[in-house]
Amino acid sequence: MLEWLFASIDPSRPHDVGFAESWHARLMTLAWGVLAPTSVLVARFFKIMPGQDWPRELDNRFWWRFHWMGQTAVLLLTFAAFALIYTSRSAHLTLHGQLGYAVIGCLLLQVLLGVFRGSKGGPTDRRTDGSPRGDHYDMTAWRLTFEHAHKAVGYCTLLLAAVTIVAGLWLSNAPVWMWIVIFGWWIVLIAAFAVLQSRGRAIDTYAAIWGTDPQHPGNRRAVPGWGMRRPHEHQPGE
Repeated sequence: MLEWLFASIDPSRPHDVGFAESWHARLMTLAWGVLAPTSVLVARFFKIMPGQDWPRELDNRFWWRFHWMGQTAVLLLTFAAFALIYTSRSAHLTLHGQLGYAVIGCLLLQVLLGVFRGSKGGPTDRRTDGSPRGDHYDMTAWRLTFEHAHKAVGYCTLLLAAVTIVAGLWLSNAPVWMWIVIFGWWIVLIAAFAVLQSRGRAIDTYAAIWGTDPQHPGNRRAVPGWGMRRPHEHQPGE
């Protein structure tokens, strides 16, 4: 059994990677196989924490801090991993390399979207003139564009990153145990996503921050994003 686990996935090729390539793989797998999907999972399903007294207790920032800190770590790990193999011309010409560039491009697009997402606004973010106006609070066209683009690009990037990791595993002829661990982890994430989605944990960001009172302009619009919901009353565990 151990011999099989430590054997290369393709017996006809050796598993022979150098220091730079091995650490490139570790850092990228940590970034895109673990941190990125976990950050997305937390942002989608933990805007209202279990035990939180919503709607009397609003705007719990746990999900926001976890998401931006996790994705900042992804950004730093990605460029550290890229630096390790920057001088390897052959690596950039492979399918794995080309897919990797696409992932980095999507990552940079997400950074730009985040920087230009617009102002927050709302009752707790009043300007000097006493107005609560803001792109998010008013759900302006700019904010709606950001909401749809950020989510669409984010999920597409996760799928692209998964394909890139698999291509990297095959290129390096990784041992069987690596395939089992990575795919096993992804199965856990997918199962967690399915369970949390079925339990209605995908709460609209707007409702989590400001509640569902129709006096708030964003509550007079449809909830942006697939499978998201706007709860209309307090539910146990939310």
